[in-house]
Amino acid sequence: MKKLSIIIVSYNVKYYLEQCLDSVRRAIEDIDAEVFVVDNHSKDGSTAYLERRFPEFNFVSSNHNLGFARANNIGIRESDGEFVLLLNPDTIVGETVLRECLSFMESHQDAGACGVEMLQANGEAAKESRRGIPDPMTAFFKMSGLCARFPKNAVLGHYYMGDIPWDKPGEIEIVSGAFCMMRRAALEKVGLLDEDFFMYGEDIDLSYRLLKGGYKNYYLPCKILHYKGESTQRGSFAYVHVFYDAMLIFFRKHYGHLSFFLSIPIKTAIYAKALTALVGMVFNKARKAVGFIQPSISHMPEFLFLGRERNIEQCKRISRQKGLIGRFITCDATTNPGGHLREIASLNPQKTYQIVYDTEAYSYDDIFRIFAKHPAQNIFLATYSHKSNTIITNQEIYRHE
Repeated sequence: MKKLSIIIVSYNVKYYLEQCLDSVRRAIEDIDAEVFVVDNHSKDGSTAYLERRFPEFNFVSSNHNLGFARANNIGIRESDGEFVLLLNPDTIVGETVLRECLSFMESHQDAGACGVEMLQANGEAAKESRRGIPDPMTAFFKMSGLCARFPKNAVLGHYYMGDIPWDKPGEIEIVSGAFCMMRRAALEKVGLLDEDFFMYGEDIDLSYRLLKGGYKNYYLPCKILHYKGESTQRGSFAYVHVFYDAMLIFFRKHYGHLSFFLSIPIKTAIYAKALTALVGMVFNKARKAVGFIQPSISHMPEFLFLGRERNIEQCKRISRQKGLIGRFITCDATTNPGGHLREIASLNPQKTYQIVYDTEAYSYDDIFRIFAKHPAQNIFLATYSHKSNTIITNQEIYRHE
């Protein structure tokens, strides 16, 4: 039996997945681990492209889009690790995070699952890193806006558990499916992901079942990056429909026993929220269609490249070919441990910047540490890999053709 099985479900995110697998390869260097990539019938040639680059990993190619839950269950059944990690393809894990999570799980036998601090591309911690069970009252506070108004209140802000510290391990209720490490024995007791959920909601359901099975779920202050959305089209009608349908499935499954007078308002609120989101999307698309929203040159990002000399030269070639505007700094984690923070004073707060780190010059742990020190709304993390000769940002992929 392996110590750890990593399951990644992918759909049309070839280069983000390549970056994810590169980070996983580094992170499992001293761990007895196996990796299963379950491809949900991608059209971008993901499997053929990546099998050559990661021959030590296992690839499963489905002839259909099975959804997140069913595809993960395929990987779980194929694997045999003592611990199972569900990981999104649009994530990057640091070199030490898996060891830290395994150590915690081994020392806390009551742990059914653990999650981590997921950073957004601007270095801010994603609220979804810690969540509470969306029972009817918590769901009401979330949908009514009271959660956002009082984020640190233990009751009103319980959906994102804003009253617990970010820098210490702590008990939470819902572990995000973007990074969810579980004890296989716990899965065998409570069951795998519920395949009634096509996408979204299955992590809430499984976390809740782990709690009901007598286990605890934990948050650990270990950092990863989650692009949050590159693996899905969050602005599409399909996203709105599937997301809120998942909420209804969860509500019917776990709170269907509630009285008519309580269930109807909750269901009405869910439908109203879905309708509001859909109307907003349609309105924005209509505005774009008639020309009210135009891309502005002033909103085009500028780039700051940090890396070793040979890789900086490659970034210059890509920049010339793609018409990118930027500066280039030859350095690494030894010569410039503060990375882009040394240049903060020279950056215009009215402009948007993509800070491109050479992943040969800086470890992923280094990059996350630097970005988390100074989150900014206009500064975003990007990477350059010399192996694939690719620049990856939260918005676009740049490759030398």
